[in-house]
Amino acid sequence: MKEKGNCLVAEAGGPWAVINASLYGVIKEAQKHREISKILGSRHGIEGMLNDEIVDLGWEDEKTIEGLKKTPGAALGGTRTRLRSSKLVAHSDLQKAFDVLKKYDVKYLFYLGGNDSMDTAYKLSHAAKETDYDLQVIGVPKTGDNDLLETDHSLGYGSAAKYVAASVREAGLHTESMYTAEPVTILVTVGRNTGWLPAASALAREGKKTAPHLIYLPEVPLIREKFLADVEKTCREVGGAFIVTGEGLVDEEGRYLAAEDDEVSKDGFGHPELGGVGEYLEELIQKNLKKNARTVKLDICQQSAMHFASQTDLDEAIMLGRQAVEFALQGKNGIMVTLQREEKEPYHCHVGSIALEKVANKERKFPPQWINKEGNYVTSNFLSYVRPLILGEVHVNIEEGLPVYARLKMIKAEPE
Repeated sequence: MKEKGNCLVAEAGGPWAVINASLYGVIKEAQKHREISKILGSRHGIEGMLNDEIVDLGWEDEKTIEGLKKTPGAALGGTRTRLRSSKLVAHSDLQKAFDVLKKYDVKYLFYLGGNDSMDTAYKLSHAAKETDYDLQVIGVPKTGDNDLLETDHSLGYGSAAKYVAASVREAGLHTESMYTAEPVTILVTVGRNTGWLPAASALAREGKKTAPHLIYLPEVPLIREKFLADVEKTCREVGGAFIVTGEGLVDEEGRYLAAEDDEVSKDGFGHPELGGVGEYLEELIQKNLKKNARTVKLDICQQSAMHFASQTDLDEAIMLGRQAVEFALQGKNGIMVTLQREEKEPYHCHVGSIALEKVANKERKFPPQWINKEGNYVTSNFLSYVRPLILGEVHVNIEEGLPVYARLKMIKAEPE
């Protein structure tokens, strides 16, 4: 049996609807094992380890812990901060982090996040090995962008896909009713360099004339003349056009159509701030086709819509949180838990794992074989892939007509 120690769980990156379900899974599984003395939380991911903002989750009541399953946002706080080096002696931030980990006798670290967050988890794991510090580091894959490698899909994607598709179906009916005055709608999803979320909007389509009519992904460079021809043809045949695009759409030279790339406009991970692609396309249409167009941005709403989350997504988030603890107690280290789809019906995924270094800072692009030959829609094979991920409804607690969510007390932990 491993020596007793404390576990620390952290959430990082932009939160998606079910990240707290994974937090719940980690907490509930950790409570079952005598090898884990205390369950601690790091506020705002790695920032909590750098600034000694460690909370004791043992002070939380059971109702709050249960409520985490159906609470959006990051209950412990997310972050855009990541570590810049994997060499402990060369980087003061790593030294600060390990001083705090040792102060609270942390033996197990669970890091919930996307590919940049898995990079931070990898660096912590690598540094622990180099300095012979007994620390098991396990990553849990969270990102509605669905761009993490080596897992069938990422936690948060199914819920975001469900929300995007529902929004397109509803907004599509609105647009259809207003074709004579406002014939073109452009809906923009997040996703930066990958098209997984705009592609999911295809689930909304009920026939050739219903939304979405055109889908543009960051993986396919936008050719202005072809785009305008697509829109004009759709308007002629349908009466209007409902277009879905990812925020990271690029031109033929691979440059973002709309991005702020100065130092002020970069996020904590060093990425340029994206925005304005909808307005860019809107202006193209209005100037060249002389048609009224409007832009719809789902923005953080698609990340936090727990009231319309996928039960499949929620269940898998809890499962991976629990499995992360089990893997750590089995002695596994420096890995991310993964979902591996079984090639049979009905849909089912089993849990696997992959070394953190194989997923850190890497992106999984939308498969080219799932894009139609015109480059403006997706294939039926993609729909078969994504459809099971949105199934099941999450019933949140409602009081006075509005959802009620859990909040942690955030009681400061006492050092060992």
